[in-house]
Amino acid sequence: MVHRNDLDRHLHALLETARFKDYGPNGLQVEGREEIGHLVCGVTASAALIDAAIAAKADALLVHHGLFWRGQDGRVTGWMKQRLAKLLAHDINLYAYHLPLDAHAELGNNAQLGRLLGWTAEARFGEQELGWLGRLPEACTLGELATHLEKALGRSTVQAAGDGRPLRRVAWCTGGAQGYFEAAIAAGADVFVTGEISEPQAHYAAETGVAFIAAGHHATERYGVQALGQQLASQFGLRQQFIDIANPA
Repeated sequence: MVHRNDLDRHLHALLETARFKDYGPNGLQVEGREEIGHLVCGVTASAALIDAAIAAKADALLVHHGLFWRGQDGRVTGWMKQRLAKLLAHDINLYAYHLPLDAHAELGNNAQLGRLLGWTAEARFGEQELGWLGRLPEACTLGELATHLEKALGRSTVQAAGDGRPLRRVAWCTGGAQGYFEAAIAAGADVFVTGEISEPQAHYAAETGVAFIAAGHHATERYGVQALGQQLASQFGLRQQFIDIANPA
């Protein structure tokens, strides 16, 4: 068992939350019972994940995407009211870590995706150094790399072809990091991998020769919260489980 405030302090220190300018608050977002023995982890604090945590009799829910974001309507109505009502009625703590969980050198989304795919980071790039750059184990084509990703993540990808060069240097940043593509190009990547693609990235790929792969926002961000949950379970003797709520995005 661990006290909710002790867990909050531990996570703030471990993930170095103070050094990030983020889109919402990191840490304890909804206060539940004081003592935590059973932790459920997931990607997003959706109603479906909250329902699953309730069914599992969790004391706390740890997610990458929490409930509160910059520029959000502050009224507690509709879906927000429904999610909060479930958490409060069952006295479940909600912890959420966004950019700090993307960036952590060992437990983060980028680190864990690289580990899953067999990539080793050599450098960081982009705003707040959230992008990772490294070498592929061996040169390959865009189609071969996309197939590797699809097998590892269990979903299809969207690809924007570059100039057909052999791919050797890979840049990646999980989730909705398509805005990092220009920084990845400047960093010397042959291909950039992230979760989503927007309209401009296809043009940048065609015009610069650097390939782009969108492998799914949810799909690329399932791994950091699992690694973090396992670390917490080991350190504090918690019962921990990851619950994946399917998401096509």
